[in-house]
Amino acid sequence: MTPVLTPQLATWVIAGFATLGVIVRPFSWPEAVWAVLGALTLLLLGLISPAAAWAGVAKGLDVYLFLVGMMLLAEIARKEGLFDWLAGIAARQARGSATRLFALIYVVGTVVTVFLSNDACAVVLTPAVYAATRAAKVENPLPYLFICAFIANAASFVLPISNPANLVVYAAHMPPLMQWLARFALPSALAILTTYAVLRLTQNAVLKQQRVSVEVETADLSRTGKVAGLGIVATAGVLMGASAYGLELGLPTCAAGLATTILVLVLRRGGAVAVVRDVSWSVLPLVAGLFVLVEALERTGLLQALAAQLKLAAQASPGGAAWGGGILVAVLSNAVNNLPAGLIAGAAVQAADVSDRVAGAILIGIDVGPNLSVTGSLATILWLTAIRREGQDVSFWRFLKLGCLVMPPALLLALAGLLLV
Repeated sequence: MTPVLTPQLATWVIAGFATLGVIVRPFSWPEAVWAVLGALTLLLLGLISPAAAWAGVAKGLDVYLFLVGMMLLAEIARKEGLFDWLAGIAARQARGSATRLFALIYVVGTVVTVFLSNDACAVVLTPAVYAATRAAKVENPLPYLFICAFIANAASFVLPISNPANLVVYAAHMPPLMQWLARFALPSALAILTTYAVLRLTQNAVLKQQRVSVEVETADLSRTGKVAGLGIVATAGVLMGASAYGLELGLPTCAAGLATTILVLVLRRGGAVAVVRDVSWSVLPLVAGLFVLVEALERTGLLQALAAQLKLAAQASPGGAAWGGGILVAVLSNAVNNLPAGLIAGAAVQAADVSDRVAGAILIGIDVGPNLSVTGSLATILWLTAIRREGQDVSFWRFLKLGCLVMPPALLLALAGLLLV
């Protein structure tokens, strides 16, 4: 008997091939091409209606606004020399030590992720780190650039604003800030310290061979560079305020980024075309395509099935459900990206009405799990885009080899920390 390709199965197959395209990038086409092609194929074959596809795209509105604001901030800061100025400070503070520079960048990456989000760490910090390695005449910048990718996820659940996926998972059920800190302070510390330890060990051989120059050229920061820097600091304040009042972060971030960009351009009296041209806009259709793919998967009954299984597991063994849910979501985040995975997992958590411990474990899986692969989180994809602009590149397989060493111990210790609280 010839097997029948049901609409549900066809949706899964197309979504799987689209995800594989994002990961492997056949013909060296950008990741966004494969996500959009997958979404269009579903639409053209009638596997998702135009209304449902638009509903999927619309779910990402807050994310698009957030990314636009952050990308504008990063681009205007780069053009005004802010990153070069900060790079000079970092290189001088390293005092010729490759390992001291490594630790310094890790601490800065943690702070940026906690207060500006993991996506900001990828977009804002990566070019600054590359500039620092260039200023210090470092031969191989990759060990330092890897920090930006891994700390962006490892430190992304210190605060609710540290990762947009946190807001997606908890939605309207976001715990108060002090309750959040009580629940996630220990797991976050374990994830951050473990990630540092493993990264440091894996990069030790390269760091030992690195030479960091003590003679670093200094340059004064221009007036527009100072404005760009103040804009980034103000954006951090806006995000903290929005989080305290339970507001979505996209619109405030976009407004702050747009206001900073306009002010700098007015002071410079031009340059808008160059800023708009150099922003990595392809990230937006990539995210939109992923949201459509997830919307199609949800309409095959995936959400209901996941919620039912999660509820059964939590009733049978709350501890086992926390461990299993956290690990499973961590792995699956690398298959479909953690932002859409967070949408599905968050909806399943709310539908199953599980305990705070199980919900927290799933959030840790969503946040730390993407450190396994370069397509695991939007932050890592943004990081990859940023390093490509600087003439660097890391293949999927190279990142996976490193991720297999870095992610599992950080995830397991973070989950253990959560269950100990």
